[in-house]
Amino acid sequence: MSEAMIPIPLRIAVLTISDTRDFSSDRSGALLAERLTEAGHRLAERRIVIDDVYRIRAVVAEWIADPDVQVILTTGGTGFTGRDSTPEAVSVLLDKHIEGFGEQFRQLSWQEIGSSTIQSRCLGGLANATAIFCLPGSSGACRTAWDGLLAEQLDSRHKPCNFANLVIPERGQHV
Repeated sequence: MSEAMIPIPLRIAVLTISDTRDFSSDRSGALLAERLTEAGHRLAERRIVIDDVYRIRAVVAEWIADPDVQVILTTGGTGFTGRDSTPEAVSVLLDKHIEGFGEQFRQLSWQEIGSSTIQSRCLGGLANATAIFCLPGSSGACRTAWDGLLAEQLDSRHKPCNFANLVIPERGQHV
């Protein structure tokens, strides 16, 4: 089998943003952890933090600086209620924004929840050779994002391009 056909597992951290959830009630974080390990990736770390812009930013910045974390998935805090602050916390940390991620997520989500998808402020970006994807807090939205976008884009074999090859140190480019 050629090297390009061998999947390269990524080290992925999962952050749940919630004022009410703990590990026993965090279905979205659990779903993402399950999906990524089923895909052959490694769960680098999983945490829950309250919906506070500075606490979110602190955890994400720590993981961006950690060479053992290649991808960060956040769930929660992307809506419009008073304490939803994930986009404000994370967007300032990004070196490059992946505008198409939010656009494509909302297109996929439209098929499931119709016009309510417009209330999702999910986003993606790159920082310090780390891919970051901020997802809504519902397990359905996390399933849509993983199954419809992230599973392929975090697979080093996906053609014509993927984000996995941008975060793998020895590659750092599309192969």
